[in-house]
Amino acid sequence: MRLVVATRNQHKLGELAAVLESLELVALPDGVALPPETGTTFEQNALAKAQAAAHATSCAAIADDSGIEASALAGAPGLRSARFAGEQASDSDNLDKLLRAVARHGDRSVAYVCVLAFVAPDGAEACFEGRCEGTLALAPRGEGGFGYDPAFLPHDIGGERTIAELSPAEKHAISHRGRAARAFLAWLERRAPPP
Repeated sequence: MRLVVATRNQHKLGELAAVLESLELVALPDGVALPPETGTTFEQNALAKAQAAAHATSCAAIADDSGIEASALAGAPGLRSARFAGEQASDSDNLDKLLRAVARHGDRSVAYVCVLAFVAPDGAEACFEGRCEGTLALAPRGEGGFGYDPAFLPHDIGGERTIAELSPAEKHAISHRGRAARAFLAWLERRAPPP
């Protein structure tokens, strides 16, 4: 199956390609504009992007919206994860702000959340959520990943290494995006007609 991926984020595209290797993923054409992320849920934002890509290309499309939720901040930064420190903030700016905002000796529970939306050319839609629970490290560690990965200690592997210290295969096995993508693949397999 050929799918347009409605993102300009090369990190996300690479992660999705690694998990969805059985599908043909196509980068979003340069001329296609994505809508602003004005939804109040990850699902709304992901669906809006997938709908825009499917409509503009007449192809099936997928899009994700994702972020990190800190328990101590009532789920923030959440939908604003990519812009937590401002509209033009870098990954390190956002991570620094989160590390300053969460008390060193308070609740450091965090969760990565990803919703992957699929929109078919005929308008059929489906959404898939993936979560990864963890603890916010006191300081960033590791060279891999992107975004908040250097300070995210996932519970799935014992909470001793940050996601940025994992191999790509380890990350894909437990990440929120990997889980959402595998749920999407399982759904595709169930709805595929028998040979």
